[in-house]
Amino acid sequence: MILYRYILKNHLWPFVFAVFTLTGIFLLQFLMKFADRLVGKGLGFWIVSKLIVYNLAWIFVLVIPMSVLISALMAFGNMSQQNEITIMKATGTSLYKMILLPLAASIVIAFLLFLFNNYVLPDANHKAKILMEDISRKKPTLSLEPGVFSMEVNNYAILVKGIEKNSNKLLGVKIYDYSSPTKLNIVTAREGKIFFSKDQSKLIMDLKSGEIHEADTYKKDDYKKVIFTNHRITMDASQFTFQQSGMNGPRGDRELSTEDMNLIVDSLTVLLNDYKKQLADETNKFFFIDSEFVKSAIRFNKLQNKNLVYERALENIRVAQNVVFANSRRVEVSQNRINEYLVEIHKKYALPAACIVFLLIGAPLGVMVRKGGFGTAGSISLFFFILYWAFLIGGEKLGNRGLISPFWGMWAANVVIGISGILLTIKTVKETLSLDFSSLKKIIPKQLLIEQENEDS
Repeated sequence: MILYRYILKNHLWPFVFAVFTLTGIFLLQFLMKFADRLVGKGLGFWIVSKLIVYNLAWIFVLVIPMSVLISALMAFGNMSQQNEITIMKATGTSLYKMILLPLAASIVIAFLLFLFNNYVLPDANHKAKILMEDISRKKPTLSLEPGVFSMEVNNYAILVKGIEKNSNKLLGVKIYDYSSPTKLNIVTAREGKIFFSKDQSKLIMDLKSGEIHEADTYKKDDYKKVIFTNHRITMDASQFTFQQSGMNGPRGDRELSTEDMNLIVDSLTVLLNDYKKQLADETNKFFFIDSEFVKSAIRFNKLQNKNLVYERALENIRVAQNVVFANSRRVEVSQNRINEYLVEIHKKYALPAACIVFLLIGAPLGVMVRKGGFGTAGSISLFFFILYWAFLIGGEKLGNRGLISPFWGMWAANVVIGISGILLTIKTVKETLSLDFSSLKKIIPKQLLIEQENEDS
């Protein structure tokens, strides 16, 4: 039992290291992708932190299976490099027994990841979507430039001739007020100041020494002019403040649990069956010779002249085409929606199952490679990551379109890599195998080779 705990312990720190490293990489990629939508919005630290935490959920789901593969490659690679695998085999411990406890641990991780994927991730995805929509609606802080009209405030156009940098005093202010559809207000002032209210919901303009010109678009003779010494204008500034929406909005397939999606699939299946029945009834009505529609058309044809017969026939064809097309389109749309939900349901199971699959492929590969460095493990893992995601993304697209079964669209990668892992394990147990990458050194930069040698030493 001590031996098995030792093997499991060798997996622990590489797993933790891989989780933190890959999470950092994905998080950095996320921030770089959405930086332009966050910078300049005047968002508080708490809002940005919430956005990062919500998006860590989907990052976590992707990182855990990858970390299992890296930890298996590093653990078995280290033990193989230090001849510990050979010693274990000499004492009668086969590779089958060596991977038993790590395999049991990967099953536990897969189960916990499924619970996280099914109950935590949907809410996190929904909150992240709502928060990102709220952030997108928020405009940057109002900025005024001398000689340039500012249209950032709704229903107002603001023009200033100059701005004193020390006091932020506005000089030569002109404001066009479009808040009333029937009236046009033009406010001019010698100077003024602009600032937000305490709750940031209003934009206040304090003006001095100016005039207000008001004209009615429907009454051309109605014109007013007001001369003021001090005048204050209050404008709506909600677009400059961040207001978070509630969490009760509609949810997409990635924001629902398997139970919720199964209920939706059942309802859509009932509708689909009704649509199929309607399509069959309409098709029989127009195209079967013994249908009442065709019999009435034949009776009409016998009573009318040929021109009317042709016109009636063409009209019937157009009606039949439109009705059948509309019903077939409803069937197609309903089936596609069912496929999308089924794909997402299978994905919630397939991604956690990848933890088990990657352990099966990682253990024999680590023994064969006989290298336990993170660089070697990362290089080999990258190939399987690309292969897995290619299968997953391609399967998702094909499954959504109904070209293949949603089950095979999501499980094909697990089946292929899982079978490959089992065959590699059997072959490794039966005979001594090793993988030699020396031929690849010719195309790898020397600097990377030096870093890898330092890492392995």
